[in-house]
Amino acid sequence: MPKVELHIHLEGSIPVTALWELVKKYNGTGEVKSIDELKKKFEYSDFPHFIETWVWKNRFINEYDDFTLIAESAAANLAKQNIKYSEMFFSPPDFYHKKLVTQKITEAVYKGIQIHRDKIKINLVADLVRDFGAKRAITTLEEINEVKNFDVIGIGLGGSEQAFPPGIFKEVFEAAREMGFYTSAHAGEAAGAESIWGAVKDLKADRIGHGTRAFEDPLLVEYLRENSIPIEMCPISNVRTGVVKSINEHPVKDYFNIGLNVFVNTDDPEMFNNTMAGEYASCVNNLGFSKDGIRQLALNAVRSAWCADYKRESLETEIYNFFKFNNF
Repeated sequence: MPKVELHIHLEGSIPVTALWELVKKYNGTGEVKSIDELKKKFEYSDFPHFIETWVWKNRFINEYDDFTLIAESAAANLAKQNIKYSEMFFSPPDFYHKKLVTQKITEAVYKGIQIHRDKIKINLVADLVRDFGAKRAITTLEEINEVKNFDVIGIGLGGSEQAFPPGIFKEVFEAAREMGFYTSAHAGEAAGAESIWGAVKDLKADRIGHGTRAFEDPLLVEYLRENSIPIEMCPISNVRTGVVKSINEHPVKDYFNIGLNVFVNTDDPEMFNNTMAGEYASCVNNLGFSKDGIRQLALNAVRSAWCADYKRESLETEIYNFFKFNNF
């Protein structure tokens, strides 16, 4: 099935073979002695534990060439899955302490994904990383604005949602819109409905990342439905980080049934051991989505994408034709 993915993090999409090469390059084999031990690092007790592992893994990304390597590897992996279009987060602030500058990181990432441009189109979304505060976020935004020509079409707000509420970044998002960027904010993952309210009211985000806990406030659910706000849901990710207890309890089907604009994504596929095909399969096998429901999820993603109209129309046609000519 041709697929679109709009919520995926570059640094969480590094194929384990590529990350193992970086671990060896930077003498990390004293901590993880084999590729199998590396895989075991990606098991989490809760969301903060996941963030700790994220920071640990970033220790092995230290040069601009490393960004090109991981971007090329991640793009190749997505192309193999017949993902035709993606909007990929990358997180320059995580590497400030290594004296790596935003502009050169962006160029290095772009260089890597361009290697597979004949197979997949990837636009970039710069994660401002809320943990560094609003002042640093404004600086990152200004730096990203200088290199938006490297297919950077939006900004996002990831990181420790439970510690840094959306309202802190209101002026940052206003500035981003003035610069012509689309906006997305992680909300309703590590924090509850109030975080989603902040993302839609204070930040006026174009899309919500995760939105899992919207059900905590029925008025919020109705607001999201009435305004058709796109929600980048990541079911398997939410299970891996303990946001929901099991895939069978994930609210994506309930949201879909009442008319919310939801679609599925992998988030950090190499850290959660999931794929887009696996996300759709779990929607069918665990959540009871029908064939028509899967098609609608796929189309919701296309219609929520920040790509050019001609690209969106092409993607819609591919999906319609797939479902028209394939019985399953």
